[in-house]
Amino acid sequence: MSITVAIADDQPLVRMGLRVLVESEDDLELVGEAEDGRQAVELARRTRPSVILMDIRMPVLDGLQALRQISADEELRAVSVVMLTTFELDEYVFDALRAGAAGFLIKDSEPADMLRAIRLASAGESLLSPSVTRRVIESFTNRAGPLRRAHPRLGDLTDREREVLSLIGAGLSNDEIAARLVVSPATARTHVSRAMIKLSARDRAQMVVIAYQSGLVD
Repeated sequence: MSITVAIADDQPLVRMGLRVLVESEDDLELVGEAEDGRQAVELARRTRPSVILMDIRMPVLDGLQALRQISADEELRAVSVVMLTTFELDEYVFDALRAGAAGFLIKDSEPADMLRAIRLASAGESLLSPSVTRRVIESFTNRAGPLRRAHPRLGDLTDREREVLSLIGAGLSNDEIAARLVVSPATARTHVSRAMIKLSARDRAQMVVIAYQSGLVD
């Protein structure tokens, strides 16, 4: 079954490049394109794609506002949004992750990284480039104390699930978590899934934010 993909970017050349990339893969299907945030929301509601590749800076309605509308729509809960930006230290990185972005990539990322992001987002995981992970850390370091507030359901986690959450916050994949804890990949995935359910996290990217907010990552 194909992974359906929508593209939202106000630059025709960028859309063309992403279109060619998506259409070159047998397991991906392009279902539509949008030139601004408002069109992106309408496209999401009309086509219900598995993944949207969305520029964070667009006219009419910017990508962050469009992301918030998509994340707030229960009927679009299965839609994962991967945000794209031109700048490594985009000021909206943290806000986009808090709003439910499944991933965050620089536009000049390698095609393989872009394709991996689409597939991971479709599978409920996320891809954050190292520069984006650093940006999240810097955001918490530089912001005021109130953001360091434990998630209200953090106490529902077992000790192992809390440990897994901290490793997610440190940027480890499921396979890396399994290796670190000396458990099978399947067991690691189970711990991740249970923690996500208990914390009502939309996706892995939100787990990263929760880990930082709860003070589980230095």
